[in-house]
Amino acid sequence: MSADAPFAYQGLDRVIHEKARLGILTSLVGRPDGLAFSDLMKLCGLTQGNLNRHLTVLEEAGLVSVEKGYEARRPRTDIRLTVLGRQRFLDYLAVLERVVRDAQARDPAAAPAAPDRPPDTRRRLRPA
Repeated sequence: MSADAPFAYQGLDRVIHEKARLGILTSLVGRPDGLAFSDLMKLCGLTQGNLNRHLTVLEEAGLVSVEKGYEARRPRTDIRLTVLGRQRFLDYLAVLERVVRDAQARDPAAAPAAPDRPPDTRRRLRPA
C-alpha cells in the first residue's frame, strides 16, 4: 500500500473479487473434503454453465481442483480449494477487513449530529 494511494487496495484479487467466484470460494473454505458440483451449484445459485465457467477461471488460477469420477456408476464432479486457493482467499479477506475498517473510520454517520439536524439513522457497518 502506497502512502500516496492509501485506498488502492492492491490485494483485492480480481479473480476472487467477482461475486460468483467469491461465493464459490466462501462455500469451499470450510469444507476440506470439497463439495459436489451439484451442491455447489445450489449453494451459489448458479446455473451449470455459469458455475462451470467460474470453476474454469478458478482452476486455471490454481485456486480450486476439479476431480471427475463416478459414484454408483453415476458421474460425479468434486471441487476442492487448493492450498494456494485457501491462502489467496484468506489474504483477500484480510484486505476486505481493511476496507471495512477504513470505511468505518471515515463514516460521517459516526460523528455526532449537528444540533439543527436529526441523527443519521442509516445502518452502519459492524466491526469484523
